[in-house]
Amino acid sequence: MTATSFHWTSADGLTLHAHDHAAGGVGDRGAVICLHGLTRNGRDFEDLAPRIAATGRRVLTVDVRGRGGSDRDPNPANYNPLIYAGDVISLMASAGLPGAIFIGTSMGGLITMTLSAMRPDLIAGIVLNDVGPEVGAAGLARIAGYVGGDSEVRTWEEAGAYCRGINGEALPGLSDADWVRFARRVFRQAPSGTLALDYDPAISNAFKTPDAPSAAAVPPDLWPLFTAMSAGKPLLLVRGALSDILEAQVADRMGEVAPQMVRVDIPGVGHAPTLEEPAATAAILSFLADLS
Repeated sequence: MTATSFHWTSADGLTLHAHDHAAGGVGDRGAVICLHGLTRNGRDFEDLAPRIAATGRRVLTVDVRGRGGSDRDPNPANYNPLIYAGDVISLMASAGLPGAIFIGTSMGGLITMTLSAMRPDLIAGIVLNDVGPEVGAAGLARIAGYVGGDSEVRTWEEAGAYCRGINGEALPGLSDADWVRFARRVFRQAPSGTLALDYDPAISNAFKTPDAPSAAAVPPDLWPLFTAMSAGKPLLLVRGALSDILEAQVADRMGEVAPQMVRVDIPGVGHAPTLEEPAATAAILSFLADLS
């Protein structure tokens, strides 16, 4: 099942992009919108999205502004969850979607929480991938150490090694071939053959605020957003058991706040699960099977 490109215009005039996976011929079920992490793009879901679409759901995997096929923003201050959530609202209006189930990895989960505060009627269910209302300080420091940095690579093998250098501790089970596949999702190749990370380096600005980089990158208290979002909504939490972004005690508290939440911890994986781990894929497909 081949995805097509879906373009729409943001409220401030940017042309944004998503990969549109048409629903398979087994019924017409509610759509799914997938939102990636900070430095990534919609290609992160290229394995999962067709599997969901085959169950009868349209799946849109978004390139958040500044990433992938979406325009870079001339105003880097717009790289924040409030603006991203507004872009999702515009996407849904453009795609004719009255609601959707959201799968949000890391930053994508923060966007989903923000969207829920703005338009709770648009959210029919939530899958949070390794993110919650508190973000681990060690994880934030790690991300701040590489986001927006140079990546001098000449071949896909070098790009794979670069990705392993950043993500190897979180995903220790990947082979050399897996890392090259990983790199093809996060790098882009120019017609000249040059390889570059597929995001605007200015997304890193929020991590470079001199006084409080963590506060600039992530709002200080997201519990009210999580509590409001989860009230009465189907919710699945996928967590890397070794995660430095979503600590175990935070995930435990999330379960207390949202007792209907289903949780699966992926062993031997840090931040963030690729969602291609068998346990993660099975949990998501099972969760979606119970929703209309």
